[in-house]
Amino acid sequence: MVFKLTSRILINPLVISRFSFQFLVGSYTRSFVCRSFAGFQEPDRLCKPVSFCSSTLSARLCWENSSHAILLQKLESTLREHKVGEAWESFNDFRRLYGLPHTSLVARLVTELSYASSPNWLQKAGDLVIAILNLKCDFLPPVILNKAVLSLARAQMPIPSSMILRLMLIKGILPPMNVLCLVVLHMVKTEVGTCIASNVLVQICDSFLHLSTEKGKHAKAIKPDTMIFNLVLDACVKFGSSLKGQQIVELMAKTGVVADADSIIIIAKIHEMNGLRDEIKRFKDHIDLVQIPFVSRYCPFYDSLLSLHFKFGDIDAAAELVLEMTRRQESCSNFKPMKNLQKPCIVPIGSEKLRNGLKIQILPELLKKDSALQVETKSALVIFKDGKLLPSNKALAKLILGYKKQGRISELSELLVCLKAELCSGKGSNLCDDVLDACIELGWLETAHDILDDMESAGNPMGSSTYVALLTAYYKQNMSSTGNALLRKIRKHGWITNLSNESVISACLSKVSDKSPHCTNVFSFISQSSLHESLVREIQEEEMTISPSVFQLNSSIYFFCRAKMIEDALKIYRRMQEMKIRPTVHIFSHLIDCYSSLHMHRDITILWGDIKRNMDSWDLVCRDLYEFLLMSFLRGGYFGRVMEIIGYMERHGMYIDKWMYKSEFLKLYKNLYRSLKASEAQTEAQAKRLEHVHAFKKWACID
Repeated sequence: MVFKLTSRILINPLVISRFSFQFLVGSYTRSFVCRSFAGFQEPDRLCKPVSFCSSTLSARLCWENSSHAILLQKLESTLREHKVGEAWESFNDFRRLYGLPHTSLVARLVTELSYASSPNWLQKAGDLVIAILNLKCDFLPPVILNKAVLSLARAQMPIPSSMILRLMLIKGILPPMNVLCLVVLHMVKTEVGTCIASNVLVQICDSFLHLSTEKGKHAKAIKPDTMIFNLVLDACVKFGSSLKGQQIVELMAKTGVVADADSIIIIAKIHEMNGLRDEIKRFKDHIDLVQIPFVSRYCPFYDSLLSLHFKFGDIDAAAELVLEMTRRQESCSNFKPMKNLQKPCIVPIGSEKLRNGLKIQILPELLKKDSALQVETKSALVIFKDGKLLPSNKALAKLILGYKKQGRISELSELLVCLKAELCSGKGSNLCDDVLDACIELGWLETAHDILDDMESAGNPMGSSTYVALLTAYYKQNMSSTGNALLRKIRKHGWITNLSNESVISACLSKVSDKSPHCTNVFSFISQSSLHESLVREIQEEEMTISPSVFQLNSSIYFFCRAKMIEDALKIYRRMQEMKIRPTVHIFSHLIDCYSSLHMHRDITILWGDIKRNMDSWDLVCRDLYEFLLMSFLRGGYFGRVMEIIGYMERHGMYIDKWMYKSEFLKLYKNLYRSLKASEAQTEAQAKRLEHVHAFKKWACID
């Protein structure tokens, strides 16, 4: 009875006319009336103002419907006129009242924001897309998401761009490879972008491998191509991120992506930076077989290998490589067009003796014509000239210094004789002249004299000017007896016949102070050659170079770590400590990687202690190394160490990819200490760990 009476009173026109101004205001009228009479049989009739309102009251009751239409119309109009600011305001007004508008309107808004020139609007586009992806995976079409990702990457905003990419990866709607390639191309232009792009590539590869294991139908769609790997690897080289580059190379092998010519050159550079000579040598057998047109392309590859020969102190291997390069065919007559279908070559990673070792597929003569990557082809030790790979002055200087340091001048002479035979006569003679002139200018008179004698014994005597230059240097250094012996040899050759010894000596001494290049006789001044300058630079840099023993020990530790023989690797590491040899970041990286693969995270804390004790005196500031440490401690649950490394990286201005560590935490420890309070901790250790977990969750923005 009460409800019936109430309804009759309220639907009376007089009652409504009297109290409509107080109760029926704005958009709240319809909801108020409907909520009040939700228990009635005919709520729709009660909510229709037309059936019982005057025209004025009807307009008020229909305010919500009209505002919905007006806001939509305004949003459409501003988007059509490309008024981004007004469109954004209209969109926010509509969203506050009614939620998201139709998909097509949101897509048009995201497109307008993505094409805006202001970073502020681009950031809003990124925030909007991220919010929508977190709520609805299929609200926006993939083409709109691709536009947003590419626009943000092009504007050098890699963080929001990567966040959208990662959400798309989670929801299985990754952009096509050609779009992803453009995104990565823009990302890797900066160091932070390279860090993010490499981590995103790692996540894509992990997803691909996971789907491949489960034989998922989407695995092929997310498999990255060679170009994406090349872009990231090249950026790792450019920004000195060689440890991350090594991780990407191994992922290339795991995913079965074939390395082309550019890949091989970049991988060789990464191996050089990491001191892994054996890894490059495994590629060499295949590179030596490439056709002549590709020889110049591989100049940087041979440069990296020759550089490591010198770093290892292996002069014999360096000399052998130099001779091999100069003996390559000059003619292109044997060139055969590359077949359309080539079978990839297989190159082991770590060691060919490892039973379950990784193997990477390569096609040395595969080169994409429309490549977006321009690989750096400059090399310091090897040059391509007249159809041959030749050693530069820097390489020759290193060879000369290496042989001289080991007292093997006769073998240096043999190398020069061989090089002279491989080169045409004029160029070969110039090479020998340059070497002898450089030795004389540096005061290495005994070395120069030995080379002269070796050349003469081998039937390759030098010209008179070289003998006279050495003679002049002897008299300048007051080495009269040796000078007189050389003078007798010069007279024997018939180069000086009409001058007495005193006249020759006087002429030599007069030329010590006469630097005029216009002298035309046999005592003309010998100007400083570029080889001499290279020798001077190498002598100066020799004090700053790392000892070859460090590279040899690093190579051994790497091999044992790849074979999971951690005890053997630790024996070498402890021997280095006993010998007071400083381990490099690469050695620490190998050990950390091996420990992590064996799930021995506690032992990594010992290495972290060694790193901390020496980080002030050694050059151990390497973001890649601390990233590996951070991930290892996070997986092991050592949150105290995690926060310690985060603090160190932040103090040194190293970028930290929070998303990566947040994802790993949620994957492993999603419910860790979710409801436990600090006051409820049972032990002091648990309380401390709880504190570190909460600190990490706060840092990673985990609710």
